[in-house]
Amino acid sequence: MNVIPIGAGNTSGNPFGSLLRHWRQARRKSQLALALDADISARHLSFVESGRAKPSRDMVLKLANTLGVPFRERNTMLTAAGYAHAYRETGLAEPELAQARKAIELILAHQEPFPAVVMDRHWNLINANNSAKKFFAILLADSAPTSPPNVLRLMLHPGGLRPWVANWETVAEALIQRVHREAIGGLLDQTTIKLLDEIKSYPGVSEVLRAPDLSAPVTPLLPIKFRKSKLTVDFFSAVTTLGTPLDVTLQEIRIECFFPADEQTAAKAQAGYI
Repeated sequence: MNVIPIGAGNTSGNPFGSLLRHWRQARRKSQLALALDADISARHLSFVESGRAKPSRDMVLKLANTLGVPFRERNTMLTAAGYAHAYRETGLAEPELAQARKAIELILAHQEPFPAVVMDRHWNLINANNSAKKFFAILLADSAPTSPPNVLRLMLHPGGLRPWVANWETVAEALIQRVHREAIGGLLDQTTIKLLDEIKSYPGVSEVLRAPDLSAPVTPLLPIKFRKSKLTVDFFSAVTTLGTPLDVTLQEIRIECFFPADEQTAAKAQAGYI
């Protein structure tokens, strides 16, 4: 019996095999390691990746789950293998997500009188509580942000919030690190890569950014110091995700809450000055 070496074969003309190889290499797994993790034979995995064997729908989902592939890309893998999507992508305003929408609205409301915002996978702002709307309107009174507003553009563009962030260099570097760390599935998609390229072209940005060090200790809280005229407030921010989502939209949502870093900031927020 002839045995094909693991890794042999050409994935050209085999879209599922190409995607499987892409995610396997992104996770730095050999075919043997993936086969052991997924509890399948290394020979069968080799045949699937090379296109000599067609995976079942369950096999596609099993391999995607073992590799930690995000829902959006799992659907892509299913399509490439000739199957229907397993995960819905429902608009947040749709009736099916009423409970999730309510949960997000409660988080935003309970964060008052401190700011909180909701972002999609590309850092576009899709919702905010009243405190966030009021505070950022004060800072952006003389600006004309793009629509839809994007957190990375707002924080890093000279015409956005950047002039009013006292520790801007620290924030800029931390945000770029976060883009890489918080990418769904751990990999940047083409839209995010394009956004980062745009941001790095802004004046002064490339000078303060280093290559992302994903092995460095994670700082869960990001300090942000705002200064504009007589307004002086210090926050730290924390990001929340929805646990065990079963929808593409919900998996990709990020909720960022800003908390007062000192008593003066807390007092100003509670008094309605920000």
